[in-house]
Amino acid sequence: MAPAEEPREAPAAGRPASKHLPPWLRIRLTQGRNYSDIKGLMRSQALHTVCEEARCPNIYDCWERRTATFLILGDICTRNCAFCAVKSGRPQGVDRAEPVRVAETVAAMELAHVVITSVDRDDLPDGGAGIFAETIAAIRARRPGCSIEVLTPDFQGDPAAIRTVAAARPEIFNHNIETVPRLYRRVRPKADYQRSLDLLRRVRELDPRIVTKSGLMVGLGETREELRAVFADLRRHGVEVLTVGQYLRPDPKHIAVERFYPPEEFAEMREEALAMGFLHVESGPLVRSSYHAAEQVPADRLHR
Repeated sequence: MAPAEEPREAPAAGRPASKHLPPWLRIRLTQGRNYSDIKGLMRSQALHTVCEEARCPNIYDCWERRTATFLILGDICTRNCAFCAVKSGRPQGVDRAEPVRVAETVAAMELAHVVITSVDRDDLPDGGAGIFAETIAAIRARRPGCSIEVLTPDFQGDPAAIRTVAAARPEIFNHNIETVPRLYRRVRPKADYQRSLDLLRRVRELDPRIVTKSGLMVGLGETREELRAVFADLRRHGVEVLTVGQYLRPDPKHIAVERFYPPEEFAEMREEALAMGFLHVESGPLVRSSYHAAEQVPADRLHR
């Protein structure tokens, strides 16, 4: 077996070096044995990860820790958000065997916590909710004791789809609000701010034992006052866990970064949000919704 590569510094998400990136957005790349093992597992099982598709800056760290966020329902999204690197287009069908392959990979990785997300599938009657539920059930059968977090699309607000996923009883139900309402038309043109809030509230009403979670990107032109208002809205709708991270432009066709927030400002936002009553707040330049996900919720809330 070839020796692991030495860690080296590079711009976040493998972007070319740029004098415009502040120093706190440089990361350590470590493509060691665990990274290679996980990449091989994903390819052998024909699975996708949001780590790769969304060009997450934390892929090297997470895969070395043997954690990954599985992307189900294909790698083509029916929406075309201005910030997202995932491919947009018309997906073809549904892979009915995918839930079992995900579960078998979770078991092979011996995961204690797993995150399942998906592209938007507005072409499906249930938005893919049934596949989420089947994936949860398959993991429960093959890896008992593994806590499960789902990061779902908005299912176009369909109450039946939301019920389907909640009834499968993931420990954590995450749906990202992404940005402030003023920027939705430009950043998330097919989404709706209130619809996302209502989804999170419905999950809490359906099963209060499920931890609800949401996340935002900053640097898109929002103000701190607008961010505080979103934090307050999330708390009013029962959200318990919050993530806040810096938006990084995947490539020139995506919306530009308006501002890079320094680490101390992320620390301030964390304190502001905690004072509002969130159970946990993860706030930092390289924070993403699934980064260190297993550490964001007390163990007694993860395993029933």
